[in-house]
Amino acid sequence: MLYESSPVAIAIFASFVLAVIGLSFWLGRKGQSAKGYYAAHGEIHWFINGIAFAGDYLSAASFLGICGMIAFHGFDGFLYSIGFLAGWIVALFVIAEPIKSLGTFTFADALDAKYNSRGIKLSVAISTLVVSIFYLIPQMVGAGDLIMPLLGLPHAVGVILVGVAVTLIVVTAGMVSTTWVQFIKGSLLVFFCGVLTSMILSRGLTVNTGSLEPQTRTVTPDGRVLVNGEPQTRDHDLRPVGTLVALPERYGDATTTGPLGPLEYLSVLEESRIVTWSGQKSTDASGTHTVYTPTEKAGADLLKPGGYFKGLTTGKLADKLDFASLMLALFCGTASLPHILIRYYTVKDAAAARKSTVVGIAAIGAFYVLTLFLGLGAMTSGALDPTSTNMAAPLLAKSFSNTLFAVISAIAFTTVLGTVSGLIMAGSGAVAHDLVENVLGIPMNDDEKVRCGKIAAVGLGIVAMALGILFRNFNVSFLVGWAFNIAASANLPALVMLLFWPRTTKEGIIAAVMVGMVASLGWILLSADTFEKVYGMSRDASPVPFSQPGLVTIPLGFLVLIVVSLLTKAQPQGKPA
Repeated sequence: MLYESSPVAIAIFASFVLAVIGLSFWLGRKGQSAKGYYAAHGEIHWFINGIAFAGDYLSAASFLGICGMIAFHGFDGFLYSIGFLAGWIVALFVIAEPIKSLGTFTFADALDAKYNSRGIKLSVAISTLVVSIFYLIPQMVGAGDLIMPLLGLPHAVGVILVGVAVTLIVVTAGMVSTTWVQFIKGSLLVFFCGVLTSMILSRGLTVNTGSLEPQTRTVTPDGRVLVNGEPQTRDHDLRPVGTLVALPERYGDATTTGPLGPLEYLSVLEESRIVTWSGQKSTDASGTHTVYTPTEKAGADLLKPGGYFKGLTTGKLADKLDFASLMLALFCGTASLPHILIRYYTVKDAAAARKSTVVGIAAIGAFYVLTLFLGLGAMTSGALDPTSTNMAAPLLAKSFSNTLFAVISAIAFTTVLGTVSGLIMAGSGAVAHDLVENVLGIPMNDDEKVRCGKIAAVGLGIVAMALGILFRNFNVSFLVGWAFNIAASANLPALVMLLFWPRTTKEGIIAAVMVGMVASLGWILLSADTFEKVYGMSRDASPVPFSQPGLVTIPLGFLVLIVVSLLTKAQPQGKPA
């Protein structure tokens, strides 16, 4: 079977995860004060923080989602990598130093530094929670996908396991533990992906002869799963499929190329013939059916844009706008993500914030270059699961050895832990520091602030588990696009205008945050993608012209802030409002 757990793999995975959780308990003694719990006392070294940036940012969407997107759709998946990396330009040149100077614990601190407004704290806290929850969904989906092949457990159990583990990490030591988990995870992720890429190039390309028969995955009304009409004891019992079917003519009858250099690998792949898989859903009285069919394509077609983003090839205006909107959201969203912004409060000064951003960009950039080879290596490995794009990278590792599979899966799992812990830290800070203490005006001492944050972390963990189970069949990169759209629409206009337009008022900030958040969220809920993938309805029923809202809602946030600020009187700085 494609998914068959190994005692060695389980042992390696368990040891790795338990070591990470054990570290969080050991560091727990350093996070007892509010400043320690929420901001690691502002004492994290800039290099450690830079790698932790990578560990926080390189989420399940980066490792699992992008690799899977490339494996199934070719070059278009790599466009996500480009968009995610490009966003750090905004973070470096616009956000890094000012955000450190403005804030203490949370993103709301930064936007409210000049106003002391309950309205700003409330609106930004709500925005932080909404963005964090939307970003939590793909992380939990990825966690469930990883647990299935390793431990032979259902997806829901995997989601619950990661939820419990990350909640333990957050409640034991807060940002201190979270930082070190992210540092370890970021370092290992980049290193082992480099190792895996080297192994891909050393193995070269080999013609596979696996079965190309269509696979039907049927979910019956009572929850049973059928594969090709046969009942399965586990819903992931599927055979691997062959993918590379022909090498360039210059190789003659050879079935393998031998070791290849990076550019040579791309060149040979471009001249090869490759089988990709696509699924078509249909619903009848017995349930939802998906038939996965093989399609042979030229490598050159897979290495050019347009395989997934139809706006690059169809010529339709709506498709073009949808693609441009997603790229804009990825570019603008990075500097607007609350769990990224709070990392700036863990270093001592603005110079350290800038240097840690540079280190983060270097580590993140190196990783995203590797994703191209990881995705293409998975595409040609003969070890793809046509029903799960999220498992491409771990199954690629399994095509080399079970031990490497266990290591890569453990690292992917800590990737989820690191990102989820950052998101829950951002959300718990928004609840405890912004909502309870500042909006509701409930006075709390240091111990009570920490206790409230931990209670909020547990609540967010439970919400994350429920949503991870609900959205289990989605590609995680696709889901992260939603979070980036909401973050860029709600947070970026207010932050940029606060920093660079002196006429900005508290009313303008509140209006921009709320309008950007509600507009982007509403657009997503009414989009064709949501109608099809969440509601199970026809895409044609969607009332909005394209699915990604950023192209409309990001400029809308700027416009609303400018108009409202011009219509309202500037508040004297520091006066409660």
